[in-house]
Amino acid sequence: MSEGSTVPLASPALGEREEELVLAVLRSGRLSLGPMQERFERAFADFLGAPDAVALSSGTAALHLGVRALGWGRGDEVVTSPFSFVASANCLLYEDATPVFCDIDPVTLNLDPAAVQDAVGEHTAGLLPVDILGYPARLPELVRIAAEGGLGMLEDACEALGATDGEGERIGSRGWPAAFAFYANKQLTTGEGGMLTVADPELAIRLRSERNQGRAPDMAWVDHDRLGFNYRLTEVQAALGVAQLERLDEILGARADAAALYADRLAAFDYGAPAGEGDPAGLVLPCADQGAERRSWFVYAVRLPAAADRDAVVADLAQRGVGAKAYMPCLHLIAHLRERFGYREGQFPVAEDASARLLALPFFAAITEAQVDRVCEALAEALRGNWS
Repeated sequence: MSEGSTVPLASPALGEREEELVLAVLRSGRLSLGPMQERFERAFADFLGAPDAVALSSGTAALHLGVRALGWGRGDEVVTSPFSFVASANCLLYEDATPVFCDIDPVTLNLDPAAVQDAVGEHTAGLLPVDILGYPARLPELVRIAAEGGLGMLEDACEALGATDGEGERIGSRGWPAAFAFYANKQLTTGEGGMLTVADPELAIRLRSERNQGRAPDMAWVDHDRLGFNYRLTEVQAALGVAQLERLDEILGARADAAALYADRLAAFDYGAPAGEGDPAGLVLPCADQGAERRSWFVYAVRLPAAADRDAVVADLAQRGVGAKAYMPCLHLIAHLRERFGYREGQFPVAEDASARLLALPFFAAITEAQVDRVCEALAEALRGNWS
């Protein structure tokens, strides 16, 4: 890579096998609802150890059909994280259910089980934990809360393919619906696409109908048994998924190696904070795995010192040819949610602090040691000159 070239924020791990399977689909003339999708679903379920997996057009579609599968709707409240991509709240609004936010753990940035317990009320119908930035939610504790309250659970695992929970089980294999996403920056990509893992065979049949406008599964006649949606995954996308799954362990390993490189370089990071400025803890790196919990590396995001001007740092990095992006929004402060439910600043201080300080650095399976070094050097220079 030349000195003047850009280090991108993300880059998919695509190769000859993806080309081979995509070309096979194109030559087959079957571009939708064909054997490649079925192959992708079976391989995905086998990778996780899940009973079944239903391929869909996006992670958002997977979340939406998960909400419908659990029967959540008008009058139901679902406890979820304010620190997430907006789809984890929007999927509830699609069915007129109400997201109820509570604060997050300051280390993992996932839902704080104690806060979840406090948020459960008489109208609570379920929990929607998010495995944020690839780190597994505190699932054993959340399962206990759900069981004690007779609540349903839908897991937003869209950033966590390959992670394991506190009991050593792969995310998506435990029986409750779990949604995955395959956008271009994910561990596995089909460009766009998603998957919902399920345990009930009858539910899987229903979901396959709902994704296809409610048509009967055998497609024998253009008949529609129920309300449905256009949530189909194409055969071309499924071909990408099959190829990616064949070497997913390799991709996940490469991403973990990249994260270890960052951790090594940033452990003794000198960003030249002015005297008396910044957070006493300095730059905060992603948390290490705890117990049986294992992160699947989605992005590498650091929390900047509190006094650093994040917008200025992003602009400075861009001038140095380094991609970076603020992660993640606080959902309760997004306009349509704030206006509809009356949320205000200061309600969830841990989430709001993380949202104000988190910065995603360039991260992908093929990132080189030289690129990581360049990013870290550029970040140090950017921070030295940008304090609010």
